[in-house]
Order: sequence, then structure tokens, then C-alpha cells
Amino acid sequence: MTPEEARRRAVLQARRIVVKVGSSSLTTPDGAIAVDRVAALVDAIAAVRRRGQEIVLVSSGAIATGLTPLGLTRRPTDLATQQAAASVGQGLLMGHYTASFAAFDLRVGQVLLTVDDVTRRSHYRNAYRTLGKLLDLGVVPIVNENDTVATHEIRFGDNDRLAALVSHLVHADLLVLLSDVDALHTAPPGTPGARRVDLVRSPEDLAGIDIGGVGSAVGTGGMATKIEAARIATSAGIPAVLTSASLVAEALAGERVGTAFAATGKRRPTRLLWLAHATEAAGSLWLDDGAVRAVTQRHASLLAAGITKVEGHFTSGEPVNLVDPQGQLVARGLVSFDADEMPALLGRRTGDLAAEKGAGYDRAVVHRDALILV
Repeated sequence: MTPEEARRRAVLQARRIVVKVGSSSLTTPDGAIAVDRVAALVDAIAAVRRRGQEIVLVSSGAIATGLTPLGLTRRPTDLATQQAAASVGQGLLMGHYTASFAAFDLRVGQVLLTVDDVTRRSHYRNAYRTLGKLLDLGVVPIVNENDTVATHEIRFGDNDRLAALVSHLVHADLLVLLSDVDALHTAPPGTPGARRVDLVRSPEDLAGIDIGGVGSAVGTGGMATKIEAARIATSAGIPAVLTSASLVAEALAGERVGTAFAATGKRRPTRLLWLAHATEAAGSLWLDDGAVRAVTQRHASLLAAGITKVEGHFTSGEPVNLVDPQGQLVARGLVSFDADEMPALLGRRTGDLAAEKGAGYDRAVVHRDALILV
């Protein structure tokens, strides 16, 4: 089977597909909804639904759509104005999607997520159930980060990463990332000698490629975030396709457009994938060499005896980075103690702590089931 045949089969046999579209593909430079482009996107998704496949659409554009109604000429830089624009724009964007999909007798459902929704066990299970039920009911879920209430997430997050994580959350078979360029190139398009990359089989295929570039005036993403999203998806066993929004119909028909990324890994527990890629650590625990080996080689829980230093202000249940004696990140996990409890625990055996302080101190600082190597 040729790579082109494999690509077409992967698309047409996918039971569930996640499609991500960015602000620049949905809106004009001044923030108005680009009606023709949205219509083409909806038409392509409707064709997939007619084949019996399920679609989850991860859509940016809330902030961009809110610019014109608020009299803003460019994306604001302060959080409060971003959230105001998102509040206004999200309703307008969903209204347009609702009307556009209705023309194909398709219903849509809005799902707004924050990082907290999918890193806390009860929350991510609820997110999975909600998205699953929408798909069971024949609805097209339209997912966006909840910019209206997000705090730090709105500043470091991006919907490319969100789409990769959602593809894992809903057990998708394919991720399609829509951009304003037709494919990944060895250098920014227009650069002399730049060549299109048809297939990425492993991270090594990206060596020497000049990703470069930043997002548009109305968006936050760029090629680097899309490559990272493809890496997250493929490392979790989900192939990806990167192409332009203008080629969405061809991409969803399995034609040879864009850049295909082959799956390189296997599915991992959903919450741990989000822990690795969607969270910002609230602090750091410094490990001695023995603890590093225990965590990375024996996949053991982190005990207090192997911790030499604590940084940051965190409470039990928050994500923390685990770093080696040189300060290199080795893992991330959910800590079992508050930061102000940690100094009295450093370097001490669990049994001694339990005898002195009580049974509640016989637990691991970071349990292996709430820890992921990075």
C-alpha cells in the first residue's frame, strides 16, 4: 500500500475525526465572520457526516469575532478585554454555526473547556461523557477554550494543543489541523528553496525544518503550535493531517493534500496526557539521583526521602514539575501535600513520617498513577 493509499484509508475509515480551525480561517482581518469560508467548512463536515462518520469541531474565533462589535481594530493584549471580546464573539460565532449546519439538517452543541475541566478526575470524566452523548445523539460538538473565564490558560494555551488533547479525550481516529498554509514546508512558504513536506513518519523527519512564524493578527497560533499538536496526537496513537482551511474538503476526502503525520505511539490515560501537555506547574520538586532513577526507570511513586528542595506555592492535588539535581524536567505529577507542609518532609523515610505525624503521612508525595514522564 502506498503512502497515499494509506492516507486515504485512514481518513475514510476513521470512525471519529477531530477538525481544528483557527481564527484567521474563520474571520476577516477586521474580525468579521468570513461567511464563504465558514460555509465551505460546514459543507465539508456535512459530507463527512453523510458518510456516517462523527466529527468534533474545535473552533477558535470567539475573541476575533467579538472585535468589531466592540469597536476594536486588533486583538487586545490585556486579559479583561480579551475575555469581554470572547463573551461577545462566542455567541455570534455559535449563532452562525447553528444556522449554517441547520441547512444540512445538522445540530450543533457548544462545549467550552478549561484546563481544570480535564485534569481533575471527576471533571474530565464528565467532559468525556458530555462529548460522547452529543455524538451519540448525532450532534456536531463545537469545542473552544472557555476564554471568558480562563485565567492563565488564555495566555499560554492555544486551540491547536486543545484539539490534540480533545482528539485523545474522545478517542478520535484522526486529527485534522486547518491552517492558512497548504502544508508544512522545509522553510516558511515563499523562502527560496522551501519544499513541501508530504509525510512525517517520526520526530526525526522534522530535523532541520525551519518552522518559524507566528500567528495572525486575530489569532494566537502558528506553525510551531500545529507541529506540537500533531506531535501530541501522534505520540498518543492518533494520525494527523495539516493543511489549509481552503483544502478542508479534499483533506476530509482523503486526497493527497497537506502534510500527513503518522501515529508514533499508543494511547495513554487521558488525564495523564492532559497533565503533561495542558497544565502549568504550580511548583517544582527537586529530586536526588536515586529518586530520578526510581521515577524514570522503575516507574515508582515519588517519596519524600528522594526530595531535596521545594519551589513554588501549591496545594494538594495541583500539578508540579519533578526536576533532577541539574534542574532538568523529568516528570510532572499531582502532588499529595501542600507546599507549606513539604519542608518538614524532605529527605525523610515514609515510615518515620507516619510514626511521627500520623497515618496521613504514609502516602507518596506524587503517586505513580498521577505522574507522567515528559
